[in-house]
Amino acid sequence: MNTSVMFSNKTDQWETPQGLFDALNHEFTFEVDVCALPENAKCKQYYTPETDGLSQNWDKRCWCNPPYGREIGKWVKKATESVNDGCPLVVMLLPARTDTRWFHDYIYKKHETRFLRGRLKFGNSKNGAPFPNMVVVMKKKEVQYGR
Repeated sequence: MNTSVMFSNKTDQWETPQGLFDALNHEFTFEVDVCALPENAKCKQYYTPETDGLSQNWDKRCWCNPPYGREIGKWVKKATESVNDGCPLVVMLLPARTDTRWFHDYIYKKHETRFLRGRLKFGNSKNGAPFPNMVVVMKKKEVQYGR
């Protein structure tokens, strides 16, 4: 395995595979891509590094494939806080790093986690990613009344 890419800072932006996004969008009907570049945005409405998705109000059905570098925890925290503040849905494509603080603080036992089989091919890559991925579905919990 070529771990030099996995642990390098060559890039922290991995374009969402279109087929994966299409399947999730069919299930969830996203309204805004909160972390995109103009050339890879998956929704009609999107935030770029210039418009800074972390400083925006997430109040719609959000798709998020954040940069996979050291700042990823900020995106996961923002998603969790947004759902807790009333955002109906945030779905995130993340590296499956179950040993991280952000995974344990914001995802584990709190949100639906779907571990993806195999390795994703991001963008136009011919090779699979050097790391496993997961999709995390964050929804406002419905209040249960009665028994």
